Amino acid sequence: MLLGICLLVLASYLLGSIPVGYLLVRLFRNQDIRSVGSGNIGATNVLRSGGKSLGAATFLLDTLKGALAVLLAAWIAPQFASVLLPRDVEAIAAVVAVLGHMFPIWLRFRGGKGVATGFGVFLVAAFWAALASIALFAVVLLLTRYVSLASILGAGSFPLFAWFLVHGDKPALFIAAQIIVSMLIILKHHANIRRLVTGTENRFGSHTQERKPA
Repeated sequence: MLLGICLLVLASYLLGSIPVGYLLVRLFRNQDIRSVGSGNIGATNVLRSGGKSLGAATFLLDTLKGALAVLLAAWIAPQFASVLLPRDVEAIAAVVAVLGHMFPIWLRFRGGKGVATGFGVFLVAAFWAALASIALFAVVLLLTRYVSLASILGAGSFPLFAWFLVHGDKPALFIAAQIIVSMLIILKHHANIRRLVTGTENRFGSHTQERKPA
C-alpha cells in the first residue's frame, strides 16, 4: 500500500514537472524562456515572449499534464479502496502534480505558477467548479486585462465553487487539496500582488514586458 502511494506521488510529480513552456520555446525558438520576459516558464510569459501559438500550446499541454495525473490516480484508486476514498487519491495526485510544475527537478526547482496545471487537475477532479473558476478568470481578464489578478481570483474562488458544485462525498483530504492548490497558486503570484498594489503590474496586451526577477 505504501509503495503504491509512493509510486503515485512520483508519477504525479514527474508528470507535473514536465517543463512544457521551456521545451517548446527551446525547440521552436532556440531560446531559453527563463532569460526573456518575466523569466517564468508558464503560458503567459511564453505567449508574451514566444508567440500566440506557443503560448496556447503551453497552456493546453500544462493543463493536459495536470489532468493526466488525476486520471492516473482515478484509474488506480480502487487499489487503495480499503484506506482511501477515490477522491482522496485524486487529491494527492492533484497537489503533487501542481508542486511538480512549480518546482521541477529538471530546472533546479524553478517552475511556473501553476495556473494551467491547477486547472487541469481540477478539470478532472471537480469539473464544474473548474469551469466556473476559468469563467471567472476570463471575466476578470476581459474587464481588467490583468492576467495575474484573473489567475489569483480564479484560483482563490475554486474551493468555494467546489463546495457548492461538487456532488457526493467531499472528504477532508479532497477539500484540503483544493485549498492547498489555490493557496500555492496565489503565493506564487506574490511579486504580481506587490505590483498590483503599487500600480506597476503590466496589463495583458501591453508592449511593456515584465523584467526578469533578479
